[in-house]
Amino acid sequence: MPAEYQRILAAVRAAGSPVATRQIGEALGADTGVRGKLEPLRGKPTKPADRGWLHKRPDGKFTVRP
Repeated sequence: MPAEYQRILAAVRAAGSPVATRQIGEALGADTGVRGKLEPLRGKPTKPADRGWLHKRPDGKFTVRP
């Protein structure tokens, strides 16, 4: 698994509850106050979810697969 996805998984695990993309970005140190910086981050947690490493809830938040 790529290092970037490992960091995303670690951020979701550390949260302990469903997290939004903005919260993942904050945990990764991204500048989430600027919309243009947040948009590229939106697809990053989706890829691990597509591969079964994360679960994307209907409300758009992410959780760790059991």
